[in-house]
Amino acid sequence: MSPAMPPSDTHEPTLPGLAVVGGGPAGLMAAEAARAAGIEVDLFEGKGSVGRKFLIAGKGGLNLTHGEGRPAFDARYRERAAAVGRWLDDFDPDALRAWAAGFGIDTYVGSSGRVFPRDRKAAPLLRAWVRRLRDQGVRFHVQHRWTGWDDAGALCFETPAGPLRRHARATVLALGGASWPQLGSDGAWAHTLRGVGVDVRPLEASNCGFDIGWSDHFRERHAGAPIKPVVGIWRDATGQEHHLQGECVATSHGIEGSLVYALSAPLRDAIRRDGSARLWLDLVPGRSADRLAAELARPRGKRSRSEHLRRQAGLSGVKAALLHECLPAATLDDPGALSAAIKRLPLELRATRPVAEAISSAGGVALEALDACLMARVRPGVFLAGEMLDWEAPTGGYLLQACFASGMRAGRCAVAWLGGE
Repeated sequence: MSPAMPPSDTHEPTLPGLAVVGGGPAGLMAAEAARAAGIEVDLFEGKGSVGRKFLIAGKGGLNLTHGEGRPAFDARYRERAAAVGRWLDDFDPDALRAWAAGFGIDTYVGSSGRVFPRDRKAAPLLRAWVRRLRDQGVRFHVQHRWTGWDDAGALCFETPAGPLRRHARATVLALGGASWPQLGSDGAWAHTLRGVGVDVRPLEASNCGFDIGWSDHFRERHAGAPIKPVVGIWRDATGQEHHLQGECVATSHGIEGSLVYALSAPLRDAIRRDGSARLWLDLVPGRSADRLAAELARPRGKRSRSEHLRRQAGLSGVKAALLHECLPAATLDDPGALSAAIKRLPLELRATRPVAEAISSAGGVALEALDACLMARVRPGVFLAGEMLDWEAPTGGYLLQACFASGMRAGRCAVAWLGGE
């Protein structure tokens, strides 16, 4: 959001306060926490402006957090629920809404429980936030891409004017995950951190689409078609079956959309474990298989199979095409078997879409490699926050909430490390 600052002499003295590397929500929140305690802050961002992914996330309506109560809210973070819950103790959804209100931005809870600004836009909030941070004295250094540390422990940056080194008394790294790399979150930091002994788990797609391998006929005619409403049915690692109603989209590669994103973690885990994952779709929620079988058994006369499906089962377009794509002809001509398949259409998911296409990423710095203050055990004075940590959450505000909260914790802990000056 600010013009690039020319690099100073490489041998400039150690930065007076906190260095924050990364200008997304986690990094900006760490900077705010430090300035609130009177700590000087230099924030370094690899791109030409901060908050680029935040702005993209807000294109369809900025989903800041969710109205779900705790501890159900915490449970959305699966095996990391306890750890993320401690971050939320510092900065929970109510605190985030109150913080936004401090900029004059009111929020509301939508019908799905998601929390949005009244105008649903990200840009006004980001502009106000950066303006306040600059007014508070945060020094922004854009087009400063962090490349690691030198042998003397100085932070190293590539800048338009050449390499730059800066010693820091404390550092918060908030470099994002590996999704949307064109916006700065490319995961390049993983190799650097592994090189200094930090445990970094492989970065992989989360809240993502999946490959199925449609026929050319199906792909050419139905890619981009919404599939709604449907109920997704899947089994977890213990074999327990789960159901969730929602909607998804047929793509040229397979399937994506809000329902699929919500299930991406268990489906991805199944592919890793078994080589593929099975997802069943109930194409007619609310209609029983017995009723459906009776309706499909009615004589169709001279009507085509497609017209019979449309009249008796309400299926046409992409839903009808899925039946032809996934079922043998014999099933299509057997009312009992067809009704069962309509209520439980099997899809074989072969792979996740590439992490660069995903809404977010899983994996990253293992929380076990950090102490309770999010400081690297092998790198004292270096704190980490945001999506570069090994946690994941579904869409719906949970992602941003944990980024804000972890940034707050890392910033406050960095202040304590510096002596609370």
